[in-house]
Amino acid sequence: MTDYPFTIFPAIDLRNGQIVRLAQGDPNRQTTYGNNPRKQAQQFKDEGAEWVHVINLSGAFGEEASANLKALEAILTVGLKVEFGGGIRDEESVKIPLEMGVERVFLGTAAIQNPALVDWALAHYGAERIAADIGARDGLVMVRGWQEATPLTLLEAGRRFKTQGLEWCVLTDVRRDGVGSGVSVDSAVELQTATGLKVVASGGVSSLQDVRRVRNAGLAGVIIGRALYEEGLSLREVLDRVKEKNK
Repeated sequence: MTDYPFTIFPAIDLRNGQIVRLAQGDPNRQTTYGNNPRKQAQQFKDEGAEWVHVINLSGAFGEEASANLKALEAILTVGLKVEFGGGIRDEESVKIPLEMGVERVFLGTAAIQNPALVDWALAHYGAERIAADIGARDGLVMVRGWQEATPLTLLEAGRRFKTQGLEWCVLTDVRRDGVGSGVSVDSAVELQTATGLKVVASGGVSSLQDVRRVRNAGLAGVIIGRALYEEGLSLREVLDRVKEKNK
């Protein structure tokens, strides 16, 4: 089991400044849930959240992302700890959110294709503020907004990240993401056990039982997206149950 608190990360995925979710990472299978990210972040805070996971989908897909950065700025005024990723592929895009007040940024494509950027970011900001974000399909790492497959396996990528000095990693099962089909706990546990990374599971959460499975497996945390918007999952209830376990 882990020796650090299990953390629930409610998610806000941004595209053109709006709150959206994609099914299996497909930009053409988008559902829009609102146009007020700050209000959504405030709701999460009111329900007891300490963190919020914000993804810049526009950046991940190479689209204009200025509206999402404006939304991020508004979210930061709520006072939650924010972790942020999507389209972070050079030094400037690492600096901007961190200097805005984001606690931690996640590198996805760049972590795979540009190891030197990971080294630079770790040297400048430290392992608590820089993390990897792996999207995987059928055991292989995906890049470019999860649209392109690489020959790298999860464990190959994870071992490289750990060797570089990373400590945190989000793992998303792309096939399960946004479709509520249950979390791929086994692959996340395998990654955490084999590498020593603190792994946060993402993709497929639809119930309190899913969250319990992730927590009981000893993972570092879980990201919850669509279920909070349309499955009727109560963030307050989830957080209360987790706090009971962590006492």
